Amino acid sequence: MSDSTVNTNHIDKSPGVWWRLLRLIGGNWPLCIVAVIGMALDSLAQSGFIYLLRPLIDDGFSAGNAIGQWLPLVMFGLIALRVTGNFTGIYSMEWLGRKIVSRLRQRLFNQYLVLPKRFFDHHSAGDLVSKLTYNTDQVAHATTNGMITAIRDSFTVIALLTVMLLQSPTLTAALGVLLPVVAVIVGVISKRFRKISKNIQESMGGLTHITEEVVRGHAIVKLFAGQRYEQQRFEQTNEHNRRLHLRLIATQLASSSLVQIFAGVALLLVLYMATQQRFDLAITAGTFMSVLGAMVAMIAPLKRLTNVHALIQKAIAAADSVFQVIDESGEQDTGSHTANSRGQIDMSNVAFCYPGREQQALNGINLTLEPGTVTALVGRSGSGKTTLAALVTRFYSPDSGRLALDQIDLEDWQLTGLRDQIAYVGQDVVLFNDTLRNNIAYGALQSKSGADIQAAISCAHVDEFAEQLPDGLETLVGDRGHLLSGGQRQRVALARALLKDAPILILDEATSSLDNISQQYIQDALQQVMRDRTVLIIAHRLSTIEHADNVVMMVDGQIVEQGTHAALLANDGAYAGLHRIQLTVNS
Repeated sequence: MSDSTVNTNHIDKSPGVWWRLLRLIGGNWPLCIVAVIGMALDSLAQSGFIYLLRPLIDDGFSAGNAIGQWLPLVMFGLIALRVTGNFTGIYSMEWLGRKIVSRLRQRLFNQYLVLPKRFFDHHSAGDLVSKLTYNTDQVAHATTNGMITAIRDSFTVIALLTVMLLQSPTLTAALGVLLPVVAVIVGVISKRFRKISKNIQESMGGLTHITEEVVRGHAIVKLFAGQRYEQQRFEQTNEHNRRLHLRLIATQLASSSLVQIFAGVALLLVLYMATQQRFDLAITAGTFMSVLGAMVAMIAPLKRLTNVHALIQKAIAAADSVFQVIDESGEQDTGSHTANSRGQIDMSNVAFCYPGREQQALNGINLTLEPGTVTALVGRSGSGKTTLAALVTRFYSPDSGRLALDQIDLEDWQLTGLRDQIAYVGQDVVLFNDTLRNNIAYGALQSKSGADIQAAISCAHVDEFAEQLPDGLETLVGDRGHLLSGGQRQRVALARALLKDAPILILDEATSSLDNISQQYIQDALQQVMRDRTVLIIAHRLSTIEHADNVVMMVDGQIVEQGTHAALLANDGAYAGLHRIQLTVNS
């Protein structure tokens, strides 16, 4: 690691992070001013009580003194002022804090929608969910509880110091021992707070990731007796998280304890000075009690100010991790072409390699998909079939070569305009925890009528099993569609793709989970749907692509032969060999 990198990692990001958080207030700055004024009034009223101790003790109990007549009214006014200031300040700050966190979460969620696929390839879903929930919740604590404490207690300390100076500057000088110590303590522990907080957030991401994997893969865990292994994996991460929290608490308690010790020393110094005649302070009992009361009242806010520093450092670490994701570059979308496509796809010397890998996933691909034709990609697992389809959808961009739609380079197509031309059905069907109807309607949100949805449902034979469900098409399909069978999920995905009615249709093993009868239904439906469309089929089961116009055999990221099913069998090459293997396995 270079020296420049090390120095960059040690730069204090606090000012920049806080400024970015404050910018999220937007047009709500007047409310921020109201919050500060409210908390200032609360602190002023509290200090007013202590200031009045001197006239109360020195003059309030004297017979016939007028102060006894107006002092209750002043006290009542201070109570009303404090209640009003406390409510206004805290509610306004809570409102602002939650607004900041709401906007931060929305920006992070919006960023998840535009980040490229390579980002998700290198980040676990659990970690990304943890950033949206746990990390932003740390920001919420700092921008509400933390900022309330920081602003209100700072005003309180300043107001109490003012009271002490007004009553006795000499006794107030004793605090000169305390304030520098507090400043040093806060400065020393701030870096430790930030480091531990960052480690806690990473640990929470690990806990979320493990939990998500176990919940989603619970059947595999049970079938392969992985409970003990998963328990140990979670226990290690959970124990690490517990120790980090204890380390943070110990640091926090140590700092507040040191403040309390030095505050006690300052208090003893004031008592000593007040009781020694050689100092000749010439103070009254009321003055002494007022100064003493202010010092005692100051200990609690000083302790809270050192503790709130832990919250602030946790928020800085949390916000910084969120801003790192927000600052990630989204998918490159520099194109402007959006016209309806004929569906002609041309690939010229296309090469692609996944980041961090040495072996190319695709190398020297030259292929043309004519409008209205069916092209099937076949080959062993890892031969590059799915990667090629991902390049067509621009989830990845080729390292070299050219990929064009209707003679227009894919980079010149607007991403939305390009993907409007493509419908997709994959082997790993993704359904949302919504109704059956809404999952199908996702194929053309707000652009298709109920009749169009019903036509897609019928064409994909979804109605055959939907009629047997408790609420028909309004039945909730569960998380990732787990309340449906594998074949039913694929029919829903096919209906969703049919509803989109795009000129290009990509089928990635779209019938692999269907039984023979259902597969025949779908194949018949596909024969109608594939007319006048450019269809790209990724197939492992060769019996499903016998009628394709062009079968492309891929080996190690390269096209080794292509032609019709019959021609390739007659050629007796790699495709024929793969066909014989499947016939042997299935016989």
